[in-house]
Amino acid sequence: MLKAFAHGSVLGHPSGEGPVAVVWLHGWGRSGADFATAAALLGQSSLALDLPGFGGSPLPATAGGARLYAELVTPVLRELGQPVILVGHSFGGRIATVIAAEHPDLVRGLVLTGAPLLRRAPAARPPLRYRVVRTLHRWHLLSDAALERRRQQHGSADYRAASGLLRDILVTTVNESYDDELRRVTCPVRLVWGADDHDVPVRVAEDAAKLLAGPSTLTVVANVGHHTPLQAAGALVEAVRSLEAS
Repeated sequence: MLKAFAHGSVLGHPSGEGPVAVVWLHGWGRSGADFATAAALLGQSSLALDLPGFGGSPLPATAGGARLYAELVTPVLRELGQPVILVGHSFGGRIATVIAAEHPDLVRGLVLTGAPLLRRAPAARPPLRYRVVRTLHRWHLLSDAALERRRQQHGSADYRAASGLLRDILVTTVNESYDDELRRVTCPVRLVWGADDHDVPVRVAEDAAKLLAGPSTLTVVANVGHHTPLQAAGALVEAVRSLEAS
């Protein structure tokens, strides 16, 4: 059963009884339901959020990246009344990193998995044909529908699936890098990565670990790709228990 937080702006899936000790943040286009297996394995009170615009949570009022989402999630953590372990997958890992850097009083530990935390290479220039179409649209010589058809041909799967405000949020997010936030994360961090994650390779985790201010470990899980909450729930639970014992 979903529970409302922050005046109904964020909904979450609670598990277990008592004060919430672990909060799960899902990836782009997913929902808190991704963590159902992990929450059951953990066997204690936890909360899997539906981030704004996904699952049961309404869209935010404005577009923004993970830094905006961190502002939207922070009131939920304050409502819980005690520091928690944040587990962030992919987009959720971006958000968790920002929260841990900006609000260390709310986060006692961090588990990051498949999170694109660093943007090293400049964005690839769109193909010439698409740039021409975009220019013609700007000059009102091409319809919105024609521009959208070209976007569907050239955009990523996430971009093609998104529309309106969510597409604006995605564009902002993929252009963010969290070097500064990583340097300000002082809580203990467990990085859990799929060895076969081709969306966010293990080297991203290795580079992020070098920037973290606090202690960290990296666990690479064999035969697992990008969707660790579904493919390696047990590894995430082990990481949480390691933080609880530290």
